[in-house]
Amino acid sequence: MSKLISMREAVAQLVPGGGSVAMGLQLEQMIPFAAGHEIIRQRKRGLNLIGPISDILFDQVIAAGCVETVTAAWVGNVMMGSAYNFRRAVERENPGQPGATLRVIDMTNFTVALALQAGAMGVPFLPTRTALGSDLANSNPFFASLENPFAETGSDKLHAIRALNPDVAIVHLQRADAEGNAHCWGNFGVMIEAVHAAKRVIVVAEEIVAPEIISSDPNRTVIPGFLVSAVVECPGGAHPSPVQGCYRRDDAFFRHYHQQTVSAEETAGWLDRWIYRIPDRAAYLDQLGACRFAELKTQRHAWAAPTDYGY
Repeated sequence: MSKLISMREAVAQLVPGGGSVAMGLQLEQMIPFAAGHEIIRQRKRGLNLIGPISDILFDQVIAAGCVETVTAAWVGNVMMGSAYNFRRAVERENPGQPGATLRVIDMTNFTVALALQAGAMGVPFLPTRTALGSDLANSNPFFASLENPFAETGSDKLHAIRALNPDVAIVHLQRADAEGNAHCWGNFGVMIEAVHAAKRVIVVAEEIVAPEIISSDPNRTVIPGFLVSAVVECPGGAHPSPVQGCYRRDDAFFRHYHQQTVSAEETAGWLDRWIYRIPDRAAYLDQLGACRFAELKTQRHAWAAPTDYGY
């Protein structure tokens, strides 16, 4: 059964106000900017954003006043450093303004992965030695002290990382069929863990292909369709982050964003220009410019060797 719908429909139906949303799961690549921008347009409120390294997408959603909590390892502009809107929200420089108050649950990349993996496995927590000796666990709702019950001698202290089951996970990847069976290659980050842990999954694909193309390489089908709630076709939907085999990272865009969001007033102008006044991703790419986007597209192809699945 086809699950193919528009981005507007997917966000309206599957991203609840006050819900937890996992995005930016593949670290610095395949960040679902188009989906994040639609969340902003629909003025979702009270969200808990979950992710490892979100880059500037979280900063934008925070600036729009959509976010109450961030559960993440890092928020910023990977290329430039600080993310001004996130910092303003944490420091409460502008009380009463959108995004001016923000709760941050500080994690590491690995503990985000463990929390999602526990959620995917259906267990309440997973034990780990990571972050022992640091203050990360102090007053952190995802950490609890644990004694190794199998220790042969003496005390063996561990951390227990609480399971995390997001209301929705949004992932961007190269191709999927209309039922949600999806191929992805490149860095997975914590995408697999989040997809299995989330209550609902939105797959955003550069291209919708026939089921025969997906089934021709079953080992590359990293997301099975039965886990997917909605499929959206959105070429260029991860810009300015890269999608391997499609387009590279737009470094100039990240630099310009950093320069154009120093103040809350400048940020409001940026949001108006790049999100509020633009109805969808096609209009976004038109504003970016066809020539500029063409320059970002893959120029030197590096094909994988054919795989023989015959007997």
